[in-house]
Amino acid sequence: MKWRVILEPDPETSDWAAWCPELPGCVSCGENQAEALANIQEAIALYLEPTPIDLQSGAISCEVTV
Repeated sequence: MKWRVILEPDPETSDWAAWCPELPGCVSCGENQAEALANIQEAIALYLEPTPIDLQSGAISCEVTV
């Protein structure tokens, strides 16, 4: 799956910020563009990883494709 990623240089530190507009709060950074991209890839994978939930008795868990 492809995601848009925005890379922005920090003029004060020369580091790079990376964020994914479609995933609120999914951000990362790196010392260079390549490191920032690798770090945001990891952040996206962790963001999308399902978290376990406790369901009440009788509840049904389903999956949908969009």
